[in-house]
Amino acid sequence: MRNGTGAAAPVSTQDPVVIIGSGHSGVAVAAGLRTRGWEGGILLIDAEQELPYERPPLSKELLKDGGPDEPAVLRKEKFYADRGIARLAGVPAESIDREGRTVQLSDGTRQAYHRLVIATGSRTRPLTVPGSGLPGVRSLRTRDDALELKRLLVPGARVAIIGAGYIGLEVAAAAAATGCKVTVLEFQDRVMSRVTSAPVSRHFEQLHGRHGVRFVFGAAVTSIDGGERAERVTVADGTNFPADVVLAGIGVLPNQELAADAGLECRDGILVDGDGRTSDPAIYASGDVTRFTSPIDGASQRLECIQNALAQADRVAAHITGQPAAEPEVPWFWTVQHGVRLQTAGVRHPEDDAIVRGEPAAGKFSVVYLRDGRLAAVDTIANLAEFRTAKRLIARGVRIDPVLAADPAIPLAEAIYGTPNPTDADLAAARS
Repeated sequence: MRNGTGAAAPVSTQDPVVIIGSGHSGVAVAAGLRTRGWEGGILLIDAEQELPYERPPLSKELLKDGGPDEPAVLRKEKFYADRGIARLAGVPAESIDREGRTVQLSDGTRQAYHRLVIATGSRTRPLTVPGSGLPGVRSLRTRDDALELKRLLVPGARVAIIGAGYIGLEVAAAAAATGCKVTVLEFQDRVMSRVTSAPVSRHFEQLHGRHGVRFVFGAAVTSIDGGERAERVTVADGTNFPADVVLAGIGVLPNQELAADAGLECRDGILVDGDGRTSDPAIYASGDVTRFTSPIDGASQRLECIQNALAQADRVAAHITGQPAAEPEVPWFWTVQHGVRLQTAGVRHPEDDAIVRGEPAAGKFSVVYLRDGRLAAVDTIANLAEFRTAKRLIARGVRIDPVLAADPAIPLAEAIYGTPNPTDADLAAARS
């Protein structure tokens, strides 16, 4: 990948740093610039009208019966005003003129930039089968999506969810708790197959089953049928599933079009280096929209998580201001379904060796993933202490003895290969 290699740019008091996108990463870039002493202008361009808001609760707390009526904002209006961070809401960016260093906006105006940060995030992958445009067929990405879905999730409603990933299962949990009749249609043979192993999938499938959620695996949806609105979902074998509400939770796509149209290098995400720079040294990108080489395991990846969005924002703000960024952190993720929390550290690969620690039936266990003998990732269910320990061990790249790791009575920090009697320093490093 081509990239600028010059020193950090000097502070400009003329044109601002322009940030396209006011999600977690975009707002964190703006805040980070001020924290690091940037005295020039900062402009946040947001396609949505509302104050930037928290997105994880959209599929969790916001959908619950008796939950909040609005998502919590990332920062109050006073935060932006006090720090001189200008906001331009409801006016999407339409194109980037790299030579002229301007952004064309939907209202016809142009905004010059000293440095540009693209933090446009991702969007839901569209459902393209016949009938996908019928009323009652929904996706979930924005505040308005969540509020409309919450309105539809009433007791007795028949809800068909296409896709058993994080979003689909979180919505399934909220819908079941509201009293809906929930069916999840999944093309693969288990839930969350892209992100976790079979033992964790089985645990959450059984958890949902105890709350009345029905799963149909190997289900390829071919159409959504109905008159004035969705009434049923049809799969490839001809089976129909009655539905008043259909949620498509089949993944997301990076909003990379602005970058691609401007000639920046993209490959299922905007390609960035370790400082968040794109193939144009005056343009950075941050958050879900980016693809980068992991500093932990060297893999090319695009991560959809708050931790990565904030970490990349810090690196972008640091580079623009010519300061060092924080050390790379092991990525981590979480989901809560029916009150049960799954926390993941590291990025699992399908070929990793999976070792279960503990008894899933007890409701508290972990699965550690070894890659060439080294701890690469962990899933923990109701086990925060082990999550924290494993996260630190992953960062250290330690080799794990699989026999010791399989015994839940042995602390994970004591399963380091070659150190059956670890020193106090070893244990302190793993647990600190």
